[in-house]
Amino acid sequence: MTPIHDQSYRRYAGVRQPPGTAWLTIAQTGIRIVLEKKLFLLVLLAAWGQFFVRAVTFYLAANFPNLEILAPSVETFRQFFEIQEIFVLFVTVYVGSGLISNDRRSNALQIYLSKPLSRVEYVAGKLATLVFFLILVTLAPALALLFLQMMFSASLAFVGANLFLIPAITLYALIEVLLSAFTMLALSSLTASARYTAMLYAGVVLFTAALFSILFGITNGSGLAWLSFRANLDQIGDVIFRLPPRFDSPWLLSVGVVLLLIGLSAVVLERRVRGVEVVT
Repeated sequence: MTPIHDQSYRRYAGVRQPPGTAWLTIAQTGIRIVLEKKLFLLVLLAAWGQFFVRAVTFYLAANFPNLEILAPSVETFRQFFEIQEIFVLFVTVYVGSGLISNDRRSNALQIYLSKPLSRVEYVAGKLATLVFFLILVTLAPALALLFLQMMFSASLAFVGANLFLIPAITLYALIEVLLSAFTMLALSSLTASARYTAMLYAGVVLFTAALFSILFGITNGSGLAWLSFRANLDQIGDVIFRLPPRFDSPWLLSVGVVLLLIGLSAVVLERRVRGVEVVT
């Protein structure tokens, strides 16, 4: 047995993780911490409420011919995402507001980056935490509904007639998730207060929506929909699901705004996530 006063060098005897996997440890820890909160589990259950309701309607439509009015359509899945928007907002604020700001408040960011951990790995771990829960309330229930439709009808007719639905659901969910996650993380890196971060994000979403509503009333047209955070997603979603766009603004402009917001968020994260605070 080595005496306690012996401070001589000893080789590390623990398990060595391959380089580039530190982000996974951050993500796993973040997910575990969130899942331990009972209030969030209630939010998650509420977010899946629409799934259970639509599952019942799909079952009734498949087993009772006189209830064909309840049969799913492309619009059904588009509307599913529209209703889920409120839960995307709740989850983004609840999970994401403190992901980086809490580390800044406790000076843990300096501890993180003083270890063999790059800024990219740190951001990737935090991003993966938020993306996991956002996918859990968007992509996962939507694909599950499509699977249930095939099971209840015992036929691939609906999916065969609308084969684009699988990539459409996946693409739109990823766009919505990445935009929400990157924007929230960028705002979280700007302050040491999770509450202030939540207010900033809610302000971005609600203020831009209110601004668009005011301008719509003034101009009597929706050509300025690209100013709204949510309207851009709605416009892109209509195009992805092959439905007529609801706004007059070009959908490609909305794509450009979304890409710009994600790019600006990445730049903010690159500048704000540092091991040493730079004062100018």
